[in-house]
Amino acid sequence: MGEAVLRHIAKQRGNEIYVDSCGTGAYHAGDEPDDRTLATLKKNKVPLDRVARQVSQDDFRNFTHILAADNSNLGALQRMRPRDATATLELWGSYLDGRPIADPYYGGAKGFDQVYTQCTALSHAFLDKTFGPQKK
Repeated sequence: MGEAVLRHIAKQRGNEIYVDSCGTGAYHAGDEPDDRTLATLKKNKVPLDRVARQVSQDDFRNFTHILAADNSNLGALQRMRPRDATATLELWGSYLDGRPIADPYYGGAKGFDQVYTQCTALSHAFLDKTFGPQKK
């Protein structure tokens, strides 16, 4: 969801960025997003047409930023990070309030709505810091 929301908001703001999402493990590689994620994005008119993949060593060199959803993923990414990495690796929440993104998987639709709201706020905060505040 974070990938789709960040890409959507960047496009609305006129910020040209490439956004890709991946997991620290391969257990969902090739899978479609959760149906509740898709429903939340559809409700908010945010497109998504990706399947899951696992982070690669090249990602640490090919991207400028790698944003972790929570501290567990941040720790896993720090352990995977190659010595020649050039990407900035941070908790996505560090751009706003320092809070991790809660995993809504075991909750209901409300949890997915809350994650959508959080990803929207984090997207604006990241883009403000990276490209400057949005012009009104």
